[in-house]
Amino acid sequence: MPELPEVEHVTRGIKPFALNQKIIDVSFSQPVILGKENGKATIIKGISLDDFKRYTVNYTITNIQRRSKYILFEIQHEQLERMLISHLGMAGGFFIVNEIDDIPILNYRKHWQVVFHLENGMKLVYSDIRRFGEIRNVEALMDYPSLLEIAPEPFEDEALAHFLSKSNEKKYSRMAIKAFILDHRVIAGCGNIYACEALFDAKLNPNTTVNQLSDAQKTEVFDSVVKVLNMGILNGGTSVSDYVHADGQKGTMQDYLNVYKKKNCTSCDSAIETVIIAGRNTHFCPVCQR
Repeated sequence: MPELPEVEHVTRGIKPFALNQKIIDVSFSQPVILGKENGKATIIKGISLDDFKRYTVNYTITNIQRRSKYILFEIQHEQLERMLISHLGMAGGFFIVNEIDDIPILNYRKHWQVVFHLENGMKLVYSDIRRFGEIRNVEALMDYPSLLEIAPEPFEDEALAHFLSKSNEKKYSRMAIKAFILDHRVIAGCGNIYACEALFDAKLNPNTTVNQLSDAQKTEVFDSVVKVLNMGILNGGTSVSDYVHADGQKGTMQDYLNVYKKKNCTSCDSAIETVIIAGRNTHFCPVCQR
C-alpha cells in the first residue's frame, strides 16, 4: 500500500499539469459502471456516478495537496466549492497523459478506472489494478469524518506533542510500539514499510509496549519515523510492489531498506525475523533491535 512518501510523489507529479485546470468531462470504466449498477461502492464511493459527474464537470481544480495517505483536490465552479478525496488503496495510481495508451505500464493502462478530462487537453487517469482505492466527491472535509481523526502531519511542529500525548492515553499503554505508530490517529502516513524501518533506526524491538518506553525513547521513535519518511520522499518512495510515480517511474527507496523484506540485517548480517503485529508482517533484527 502506498504510504506518505509515495502519495507525496504522486501528488507532486499531478500538480504541475492539473492545478488550475477545468475538468471538462469525466469517464468511468466498465467495472466501475457495472459495479454501481449492481449496488457496489466500487472506486467512486458515497455518491452516484451521475452526481459525481454533476459535481465535478466544469469545476476547476484550485488546489491539490496530500493529507497523510490521501490526495485532496479542491474544486470550484462559480461560487460552489467541493473536494475530491482519493485514497490509492493497495495498488492505485494517478497518471497525467495525453491518451490512456500513453500510460507506460501495461497493467495500469489496462486497469484504468476514472478519467478526468482537463481543459488543457491532458487526462488525469486513476488506475487501480486491485480496485481497493477510492475517490469521493464531498462538499467539505466535515463530510468525511475519518480524515478529521488523522494526527498532524509528522513534519509539523505540533506532531511530536500530539504523539507523546497519545502515548499517555490508557488505550494505547499496552499496545506494541509497532501497532502504535501504524495508527493514523497517532502519527499520519506511516505504514508498514516505514514503521519497520523506523524501529530499526531507533534500535527498538517492535513488540515493545508503549508503557515500557520513557518520553525520551518515545521521542527517538518519533524522530526515526520522521527520518525514514523524509528518506522515502527524498528517494521517490518505495517501489517493492505496484507503486510508481505519476509519470510511470519507480522510486528507489527500496535500495535503502534495512529490514523490510530483507533476509539479513544490513548492519550485523543476522537473520531478519518476521512476526505479525497489528495484522501486518513485521520485519526486524533480533540483535540490533532489543
